[in-house]
Parts: sequence; C-alpha cells; structure tokens
Amino acid sequence: MTLDISRRYAAATAGRPDRPGLVVAVLGFCGVVVALMQTLIVPLVPILPQILGTSAANASWAVTATLLAGAVVTPIAGRLGDMYGKRLILVASLVSLTAGSLVCAVSSTLAPVVAGRVLQGAAMGAIALGISIMRDELPPDRVGSAIAIMSATMGIGGAVGIPVAATIAEKADWHALFWASAGLGVTALVAVLLVVPESPVTTPARFDHLGALGMAVGLLALLLPITKGGDWGWTSPATIGSLAGSVVVFGVWGRYQLRRSAPLVDLRVSARPQVLFTNLASISVGFAMFGMSLVPTQILMAPAEGGHGPGLSMIGAGLVLAPSGLVMFAFSPISAAISARYGARTTLAVGAAVLGSGYLVLLAMRTHVWQILLATMIIGAGIGLAFAAMPALVMGAVPVSETAAANGLNSLMRAVGTSSSAAVIGVVLAHLTVDLGDRTIPSSTGFTVAISLTIAAAAVTMLFTLFIPRHPPRPDRTPTSSGE
Repeated sequence: MTLDISRRYAAATAGRPDRPGLVVAVLGFCGVVVALMQTLIVPLVPILPQILGTSAANASWAVTATLLAGAVVTPIAGRLGDMYGKRLILVASLVSLTAGSLVCAVSSTLAPVVAGRVLQGAAMGAIALGISIMRDELPPDRVGSAIAIMSATMGIGGAVGIPVAATIAEKADWHALFWASAGLGVTALVAVLLVVPESPVTTPARFDHLGALGMAVGLLALLLPITKGGDWGWTSPATIGSLAGSVVVFGVWGRYQLRRSAPLVDLRVSARPQVLFTNLASISVGFAMFGMSLVPTQILMAPAEGGHGPGLSMIGAGLVLAPSGLVMFAFSPISAAISARYGARTTLAVGAAVLGSGYLVLLAMRTHVWQILLATMIIGAGIGLAFAAMPALVMGAVPVSETAAANGLNSLMRAVGTSSSAAVIGVVLAHLTVDLGDRTIPSSTGFTVAISLTIAAAAVTMLFTLFIPRHPPRPDRTPTSSGE
C-alpha cells in the first residue's frame, strides 16, 4: 500500500506546474470568493424579513442554510476529491457557488433564496480542496507558504466581505450582491480551468453513500439546534431531541465506518493524536475567530449616546474591521516560516496566544475606534498564524491518498466552532442588554462576557496543542510538507 501511494505521489510530482505562483494565486482567489459567501448576506440581515416578505425567524434560514450546507458538504467533497480528482470537485464546487448566486439574484422570496444559499454553502469545500491540490502539485519549498495563504483566505474573505457587501447593499439593489458573487464565481471557475492541473493522486474506491448520508443526518441533528436554539428554546423538546439524536446517529455511524474497508472518514487515522487534537483545536479556534465577526461589529455600531459605542454605520464598522483581513494575509508567510523552523505545533500555540491577546486588548480598551482597530488587527494576526498551522499538522499525520478528506474534516471542525460561537455569543448579547429609547442593545456586561468566552476559547486551543506530539510518526514514506 505504501509503495503504491509513493508511486502515485511520484507521478503527481513529475507533472508539477511550471508556474506555481499562478496556481497559488488562483487557488487563493477561489478561497477568498468562497469565504465571501459566509459574510455576503450579513449587511442584509436587518432587512431580510422585509425584502423577503417573511418573519425574522424564517428569514434567518438564509444565513443558517449556508452554514449547514458548508458543514455537511465539505468533508464529503474532500473524500470525493481523493477518489475522483480534486480539481474536478473544485470545479463542481465553483459551479454550485455560481448557480446559487444566480438563483438568489433572480429571486425575491424566501424559498428560492434559501435554496440558492444552500448551493453557495455547498462550495465551502473549495478551501480544503485547494490546500490538498497545493500539497500534490507544488514544489516542496513552496507548499508551506502556499498552504498558509490558502488557510488564511477564510478569514480574509470574511473580513473584507462585510464592508464590500455593505457598500453594495447600501448603494444598489440588494440583488446586486448576488450578481457580483456570480461574476466572481465565473471568474474563479474559468481561472481554475485554465491554470490548475488535475492531480494524478487519487484513491479509486466505491463511494460510501450510506456513510455520507449518516454523517449528513448526524451533522444536521447537531448543528440545527446549535444555530436555531435561540428560536426554538434551548430547553425545548426540539433542541434536546435533536442533540440526543445526533449522539445516537454518530454512534451508529462510527461503528459502521470502522467496519468499512473504504470508509468516508477513516476514524483510525482521525484518532491519531496529531489529527485528533488538531481537529479539537480547530473547533476552539473557529469559536474564537467568529467572535470577531460578532462582537467588534456590534460595539462599533452601538449608539454614541450614553457612551455605548462609536455609533458607526455598517459600512464604517466594516471598514474598521477590513485591515484585520490584510493582517491575516501578511501573517500567513510568517506562520509558514515559524512552522519550518519550530514546527506547526509551535505555530498553532503562538497563534492561539496572539489571538487571545487581541481579545484581552478588546476587553480592556473598546471605547475608541482606534482601540478596536488595534485589537482586531492583533486578533487577525493570531487567526493568520493558527489557521495556517492546522492543515500542516493534519497533513503531516495522514497518507497522501487521504489529504483532501482529512482537510475536509478539519474544515468541518472549524465550522462546528463558528456555528457554536454564533449560537453562544448570540445568546449572551441577546440577553445581557440595556434599553436606549425605543432600542435594545447589548450591554457593556454582555460584551465583556462575550469577549471573555473568546479568550477562554483561545486558552483551550493552547491547551490542546500540549497534547499534539512534537515528533509524530510519519503516515507513510511519501514526502510531505508537514510543518512538524
């Protein structure tokens, strides 16, 4: 088996592209475009019920659907990429994104918009696929920095997407957001077809349809109550029943996966300490990262009356947050350099420490715009360091034949973290409030509790890094670009 993998890896490296920088640029652009889909609709949230002619609870499905679809499809897309070709599945992901954007662009009612957002969310696997393509196609000396850039695209797209989307939404009809995203999808699709080669590294096998169905059901049962618990009630039968159902489904699914010769997720590989604790750290990093999309924005937009906040518009708040995306990008090569010298385990720990430090600054100073700007830039640096380290740790512990599936599972863990963050911090900010005239806004205590939760998440990440082996055994004799 090891010899077979080595031969396929050698075949792949023999056909590496002559312009690796162009491949990295195209895949990075794809990552930013896909990440934009998560924040694309944020500026529309306050007016979604009005423009879609529905209730606020129903309108929230336009946001929730994308998160759920991304979580379910990403690990499946990774497995399909390993089996049938990573470039092929990347192209399919971009086609889904473009189709979903077009559906939303021509719709004005809830059902088609939610359907379009599901198709957009189904493209989230593109980031994990891009990382895997880089491992297969790039020269060894370029892999570390390229993966760091690709990993940072999720944060970059999120940070830059809010001000861009807010500007388009305020200055033009809201449908223009989706026409623009369709244009970006087509551009990314054409660029991939022209520049990115298909990797010969594949693992022919029969796709585990029952395993994919079981994982999808289990994830929906887990993530639905997390994202909708505020609407359903955290102690309601629907919430508790759904969470209990997820435990049962995943228990049965896990036993089934262990008995399969070609499972959707190789749980034995996933149980290796380097993979297991990296994935657990990904949940806490995702929790802390998404806090930046929720807390600083609301602080910046809090009314200036009574000293609650600067009272910025959505565009103004987005512009303050935008530099954090540039910092994430700038720290990506720094992350690769730290990993090359000290190991990706150290990089992840440093990233978590920097991330927590940024939230400590926000906890202590959040009265003036410059203070929030400083805090979010430090947070962005931490995210850039941590996000780049996690794929390197995972790929250093899995065979080349399972790269995309392993990256997809790691991306799923981040999605669980972001969904949990949205639910928990949302509850905190919704319940710890003050009345200001006819408005109810989060109180200073609410912001303090929310920020403290993100600091705790960063601390938990540092704790998990202690359990990641310093010198893990190689998954096979195939050369890899692991940072450890």
